[in-house]
Amino acid sequence: MNIYKKAIFVLFLLCALPQLLTAQARITKEEYIDRYKRIAVAHMERYGIPASITMAQGLLESDAGNSWLSRASNNHFGIKCKKNWTGDKVYYDDDAKGECFRSYPSVEASYEDHATFLDTQPRYDSLFAYSSTDYKSWARGLKAAGYATAPDYAQRLIRIIEENQLYLLDRENGLQLYAAAHGFTSTDPLDWFPEQSTVDQPASGSSGIDPDNYRVTINAHEGYNIYQTNGVHYILAKEGDTFERIGHLFRLSAGNLRRFNDLKRKAQPLPGEVVYIERKKKRWEGNAQTHIARQGETAYSVGQSYGIRTRSVEKLNGLRRSDGHVFTAGEHVRLQ
Repeated sequence: MNIYKKAIFVLFLLCALPQLLTAQARITKEEYIDRYKRIAVAHMERYGIPASITMAQGLLESDAGNSWLSRASNNHFGIKCKKNWTGDKVYYDDDAKGECFRSYPSVEASYEDHATFLDTQPRYDSLFAYSSTDYKSWARGLKAAGYATAPDYAQRLIRIIEENQLYLLDRENGLQLYAAAHGFTSTDPLDWFPEQSTVDQPASGSSGIDPDNYRVTINAHEGYNIYQTNGVHYILAKEGDTFERIGHLFRLSAGNLRRFNDLKRKAQPLPGEVVYIERKKKRWEGNAQTHIARQGETAYSVGQSYGIRTRSVEKLNGLRRSDGHVFTAGEHVRLQ
């Protein structure tokens, strides 16, 4: 082979090498689901976003982690920069040429930003009225709210969910159900809360559930009993506790703990105070429709008692956001 032919051959290899590497490194849908399904389930528990929706969007938007955008920027959900984005950026031709997309230090950061993005953008508020098992309504709601421009976006998500049985992840013990359906033993179950629990029943003669006298003890974790009200897990803070310490024990950020408990930055728990370790719900799911207020109760204190977000209590009762309203004793406070 002469020098000219050798040069051509080397040039061919150099040009072909990236494509060859890409082909060899391509992630299958099954590998993608197995790699990130635990994050999706954890976010469902924290935010109420169906795990199936998170996984389907990740698969669709990132081509199962194989798209240029996902590989160049770890952006698995096609989230554009928007005005308030202060992180790294990449530019990519999408609906228009050279559009700005968010860039993340890791795929996990992309998943976290996706959950936060849906949770904090007002146009997606209506989605959280749907159950985390109602993936069809979530898919249609995402399209209606303008998440994507593709006219069949909802149908695509639903098809991905059903073809891959992702709806199993939305159910109780979803990781185990999904693993069993696909013929392997899950190596990454959410192991915070075992299936067995002991229940402290409400006081005899009670016609309903009093959240102050009804706790479900799930298990002890690092010296804490884990309780449940309205289907939301919480602990009671101890002397000297901080959100940083509690977050470390439960693998949560201090910022998320404050969000779960509707508290501002730098707030710290008081001894004996309820600290929710996952996102509170928007409504009380028990039978009672109203709560009879005690002297000095606020939207925040009622929300903490019932496992309901403060803003939801305010909305249900026609109150302005965080206006410090104090209910009068005997006042009926809507819970649903």
